[in-house]
Amino acid sequence: MTSNFQQAQAEGLCLRYPENLPLHREINYETAVNMLLRATAMSTSVPFAWGFVDKPPEGQVLLLFLPTQSPFPNDGLRFQEQEVKFTMSAGNNRELEVHEVKFGFVPGGQDSNAWRCRRRYRLIKGGNPSLVLVHYTQGPQAQIVPSMMNHPVRNYPLRIVNEPSVYVAGEKMGQKVYPAGGPMQSSAPAMQQPGMPMNFSQQQAMVAQQNTNMELLDQRRREQEQRVRAQASAAGGAAGRPPRPEDDDSGDEIDHISTRTLALNRYKRNHDMMNEVFQFAAYGDKHAPPPPRPYSIFDKNDIEQRTAKLREEVEVLKASLAELKAARQQDRPDVVMTFGDDGIIA
Repeated sequence: MTSNFQQAQAEGLCLRYPENLPLHREINYETAVNMLLRATAMSTSVPFAWGFVDKPPEGQVLLLFLPTQSPFPNDGLRFQEQEVKFTMSAGNNRELEVHEVKFGFVPGGQDSNAWRCRRRYRLIKGGNPSLVLVHYTQGPQAQIVPSMMNHPVRNYPLRIVNEPSVYVAGEKMGQKVYPAGGPMQSSAPAMQQPGMPMNFSQQQAMVAQQNTNMELLDQRRREQEQRVRAQASAAGGAAGRPPRPEDDDSGDEIDHISTRTLALNRYKRNHDMMNEVFQFAAYGDKHAPPPPRPYSIFDKNDIEQRTAKLREEVEVLKASLAELKAARQQDRPDVVMTFGDDGIIA
């Protein structure tokens, strides 16, 4: 691995963590130590990939495998001052080594001032000293020396990297991991088993990408349905039912989703729909007795007795009323009114 590493390093290649780390505007010493400790544990199970470091943007963080005596690879930047190195205690018998260089720029007119700053950290005690955390950030600005402005630090274009990934720590240190369909020769004592399509980190990346694509599809479908409902409500419902939104299953999006993932999501969606329809038929007592009649709470005999009693009371009231009328007719005297010739009552 040493000879291959030196040969690749002469071309400007370096072994770097295969995933893109999040951008950080600032990284303090405590954060750098924590990241290096996590990298030490992770490096035993994730192979590092060969690649170039070229014109990194502000905030980029890289994790490189760089032995202590190896120079830092060419990163496409030119710096106007010498790199400064110092060490500091990181606690728990750990020692952190820091390299810092300022006033960097991209030759060729891309930068008008030398403002780039590069810091790299390694645990020379209490960690893996071959793992280097590199952070590119904005530092103090200075004018670019005219004689250095248009002198590139490497030749372009950069070649395509086809070298296999390599384990840099642990029991698998030195083993190469070839992509699917690649050669299986390896100078490591243990070879990769044939038929392995991709490494663990690549599988995680593919699963994350597929999940992201499915979430984007769902979000786009929801947004389309919301637009359709908004248009229907704006029209006042005069046009009838809104049109059914079409499924956005364009070929460009399906190309990025594996058949297995698409089938699983459709299977889950169809079963959710079926569950909404059949959940009442599938659960509950299938031999439940029929519901009682609405008038079953009343007693027929009791109702008949109350009806007969009410009829008797009605007959008594009618008889009393007739007697009262007859008594009033007997007590009232007969009055005879006569009219004279002049129309006056006599």
